[in-house]
Amino acid sequence: MRVDFFQCFFAATRFLVERLQAVNNFVTNLMHILVIGLYGCVLSLCFRLFSQKIEQDEEKHKKQKKYRRELLHLEQRIIRAFYKYKEYIMRPKITIVGAGFVGSTAAHWIAAKELGDIVLIDIVEGIPQGKGLDLLEASPIEGFDLHITGTNEYAETANSDVIVVTSGAPRKPGMSREDLIKINANITGDCISKAAPLSPNAVIIMVNNPLDTMAYLAKQVSGFPKNRVVGQAGVLDSARYRTFIAQEAGVSVEDVQAMLMGGHGDEMVPLTRFTTIGGIPVTEFISPERLNAIVDRARKGGGEIVNLLKTGSAYYAPSAATVQMVEAVLRDKKRVIPCAAYLEGEYGLSDIYFGVPVVLGAGGVEKVLELPLNADELAQVQKSAEVVKSSTEALKAM
Repeated sequence: MRVDFFQCFFAATRFLVERLQAVNNFVTNLMHILVIGLYGCVLSLCFRLFSQKIEQDEEKHKKQKKYRRELLHLEQRIIRAFYKYKEYIMRPKITIVGAGFVGSTAAHWIAAKELGDIVLIDIVEGIPQGKGLDLLEASPIEGFDLHITGTNEYAETANSDVIVVTSGAPRKPGMSREDLIKINANITGDCISKAAPLSPNAVIIMVNNPLDTMAYLAKQVSGFPKNRVVGQAGVLDSARYRTFIAQEAGVSVEDVQAMLMGGHGDEMVPLTRFTTIGGIPVTEFISPERLNAIVDRARKGGGEIVNLLKTGSAYYAPSAATVQMVEAVLRDKKRVIPCAAYLEGEYGLSDIYFGVPVVLGAGGVEKVLELPLNADELAQVQKSAEVVKSSTEALKAM
């Protein structure tokens, strides 16, 4: 706009000067000089008015920008307050039964991911309260906004969306998971009978051992449909398997994809045919001999850690595997992962919890995926199933 004004001013001035030079008459020249003077005064006045208008517009524009910023800031505050209130009333609730190493570490992962409010419950007074408070006090540092409750009362767990059961006696050196059945069956039955009625719409994720048998017991005691009781087994086992493969091949663990089946323990069945590194068959990276050694180590992965620790068992990887399942349920991620699911004819197995590939989402186990197994793989699955069946029968006989 300023450019146009000055262009017009100089063009008009040049025209008048040219006219003045072209005329020799004194009177005419004098008239032209007067016209130029008057023209200059008018232009000067217009320029002043124009400059004032620009300054006023700029001031008005600054005020408008200031008001817009303040309104935007207020709007953002209102939106944040709304969503904070919305999160408060709609945030998922996760109950973790057992405040030991696995339970408390799972609570840590859940808080870090801001998956929902946490209730940490244990029979020992002070332990869940202390660990819950300690974790809550980390929230300003790590930046998560959650309600974390430590308690000994099941009333605090009411209306949970997910119930994670980690409570039970730990394995000791030389002790198999099946040796734990008599000890942990009573603990599991008591926990489920108290927690399930208070959260009738929850998905139960079993973590304690013997895993497949405890998942079966949880389904029987809770009365929940089969899809809403699931065991955490294959996620942990496949994580160990993938870790060892990545180490052997010298590649990122993120690029290793693997699927396995079977009971959670020494009889699990890693499916090397369905194992890839960046979409490439694992056999292109690792020799059959080394792959067999890795499979054997993965089967005994839990026992290896027990022997190293001397007292207690693994908890970082088991809790991380559990939280991956919690996240899949709460965020309806439809993850294709191996879990202990209740089978009714799949793979020729019935009335048993067994590690199989599933689609895990908001409905729990939404689908059991049946893979085309070859004769050798099917034989290993049947062998593993016999071990799980024997544990389940032992439970039924109690």
